[in-house]
Amino acid sequence: MVTTTHTTPAPRRIGTVSLVLVIIAASAPLTVMAGGIPTNYAVSGMLGVPQTYIVLGLLLVVFAVGFAAMSRHLHNAGAFYAYVSAGLGLRQGIASAILALVSYNMMQIGLYGLVGFASSNLLRELTGLEVSWWMMALLCWALVAILGINSIDLSAKVLGVVVALEFLVVIIVDVLALAVAPEGATADAFAPDQFFAPGIGVLLAFGIAAFMGFESGAIYSEEVADPRRTVARATYIALITIAIFYAFSAWAFGIGIGPSQVVERSAELGPDLVFVWLSETSPVLGHFASILFVTSLIAVLLAFHNAAARYFFSLGRSGVLPRQLSATTGTGAPLAGSLTQSALAVVVVIGFAIAGTGHELGPLFPVITLFTWLTNAAAFGLVFLLAVTSVAIMAWFIHHPHGYGLWVRVIAPALAALGLAVVFILILANFDVMIDAEEGSSLIFIMPGIILGSGVLGLLWGEVLRRREPAAVPSAPAELVTVGKEHHD
Repeated sequence: MVTTTHTTPAPRRIGTVSLVLVIIAASAPLTVMAGGIPTNYAVSGMLGVPQTYIVLGLLLVVFAVGFAAMSRHLHNAGAFYAYVSAGLGLRQGIASAILALVSYNMMQIGLYGLVGFASSNLLRELTGLEVSWWMMALLCWALVAILGINSIDLSAKVLGVVVALEFLVVIIVDVLALAVAPEGATADAFAPDQFFAPGIGVLLAFGIAAFMGFESGAIYSEEVADPRRTVARATYIALITIAIFYAFSAWAFGIGIGPSQVVERSAELGPDLVFVWLSETSPVLGHFASILFVTSLIAVLLAFHNAAARYFFSLGRSGVLPRQLSATTGTGAPLAGSLTQSALAVVVVIGFAIAGTGHELGPLFPVITLFTWLTNAAAFGLVFLLAVTSVAIMAWFIHHPHGYGLWVRVIAPALAALGLAVVFILILANFDVMIDAEEGSSLIFIMPGIILGSGVLGLLWGEVLRRREPAAVPSAPAELVTVGKEHHD
């Protein structure tokens, strides 16, 4: 039976600035600068990477129109679960919740492969010590696990410091790049033929990963000081900041390397390109950026850990998963959800550590397998969820117009659903490229299959719950509170 309580995960005390920092931490500015931008240049072979962030930013801002409006009225720690349940029905909501839970966990756990590799390399460079990637990953895991069971206030403070430092380093990189500019500053990256070309699918498929986590603001809607305004305001600020900042940084980086060289050098060095280039320009800054890259990854780990923990909490509270998962600490942090997420992470990391022993990929094993497989599958799942949520938003506003106009209730969500569906198809079509798999590899089907399969299992589980005691199953989570019947602000 689906039962509910009216508990909240923590007192309402998160402000707009703190929530913006939590959202941006999930997108990791320095990680995108070092990993996402060079990878996009290398794989697409095109200069139009800056345009990618502008186009995707506009698409997600359109999505945020309905999403933010709905967030003013529905407050629930299981954002996708709550929104899809309210708009399309409880079974569909449970399916989306299970899919979201799997996606957030895969995103978070996959990052341990990259942070283990990066921190192991950093330790070797700074001290000469050789420590395996999985040992460093487990150290990071312990830190995230400890922070995860503390109040969101502590996490927000830690993330705030890290995000501020990341922005500082990326801004310095941008300034240095424009100052060096071996071929001069040009606008070639913004030429239409550098974006609207056969490689556009790869550009968009890789670029969307830079925005993953922007929707997490709604997950904290029960913990913000002003739920009717904070989530919407923070989502818009974070999205616009991310889009403009990444577009400018991608352009500046291309200028710093040289438009005629950036694709080739990105293919040659990958994520190391930023740090190699920085070390050539300023060795001290190069070392500092390498250190901050690791802390940036820890910040992302914490952001997605908090999101997954709150999904466990919400699903436990509503009875979709065991109610023990709704247990919280004295500060209101989702204790059981946090511990469950940490337990899943340590099991998977240890499993990959065993599988990678003596593997032919050597030190790159955790990056090529654990990180690449899981995070790309997670991005695939989250884009699918965004598209479904857009449809749910339209359906909800049909019955709860709240005085909003046609643009907010129908047009913007419809455009977002269509655009996100296109990105979803592009990711699926380019999945072999994204995980660097050989043609015909079973991974091309297994990884997306895990994501979509989790949604199907969620749908079946929702039907089981409905049949078990139909009268007890509401049309939406009972703890999902609709607030305010008045015209929007």
